[in-house]
Amino acid sequence: MTSTHRVDEPRAATSGERRFLAVSALVFFISAGATVAWCESMRAVADMPMWMPLCGRRWTTQPASFLGMWTVMMAAMMLPSLVPMLQRYRRGVPVVRQAQLDALTVLVGVAYLAVWVGVGAAVLAGQAGLAVLEMVWPRVVRGVPAATGAIVLAAGAVQLSAWKARQLAGCRTVPASGGMLRAGPRHALRYGARLGIQCVGSCAALTSILLVAGAMDLWAMAAVSAAITLERLAPFGDRAARLVGAAALGSGAFLVVRALVPG
Repeated sequence: MTSTHRVDEPRAATSGERRFLAVSALVFFISAGATVAWCESMRAVADMPMWMPLCGRRWTTQPASFLGMWTVMMAAMMLPSLVPMLQRYRRGVPVVRQAQLDALTVLVGVAYLAVWVGVGAAVLAGQAGLAVLEMVWPRVVRGVPAATGAIVLAAGAVQLSAWKARQLAGCRTVPASGGMLRAGPRHALRYGARLGIQCVGSCAALTSILLVAGAMDLWAMAAVSAAITLERLAPFGDRAARLVGAAALGSGAFLVVRALVPG
């Protein structure tokens, strides 16, 4: 009977682990650099909805362009907290060869990002619908400031909820929460998708804040990325999530009052 070796010992000193960390760092710096370049290039058209075609682009190519940029942005934002989870996956999946382990890790990452691509498609559709609604019914524009405050307020409430605590706990304990991991491409894709769905749920409030603050705002992007990483990896991550929620509640209430009370 062929024996398999379960990778459950620390691999930091192995060449495979060093290669994994080096590739992860390279992907992070490339995606972060591309995100910065994208944000800088979009400053000139900051008031134009991202779903609208820029000069020289067709309507059919703009959605693909947006989703490509969205994927790169999500890679830059999520990699700091994703890498430790991938490390735990690599230590928990039973494999024999290093090449197989690397291939399975890539599949997990691809499935994880595919979930975020789906979120990007929903964001794109929502932006397009809102922009059309604003053109057809101009009065909608006047309600945007109050709606922005309400979204931030709701995001703060979600951050403080028991549902958020359960989602965050699931992200912080993978893959132990999934039991014994199984090798194979199909299982890796399924695991990555499950991890992505869990992550989307945990990040729902923070992602909403990012979208209303400005998805092309580098400072907002950096702040949300730091908050996600902190609540996922820090020993006091649950308290950090509640602190962010309290700050969002205060900010949301201020924005709603400012929008509704005549200045």
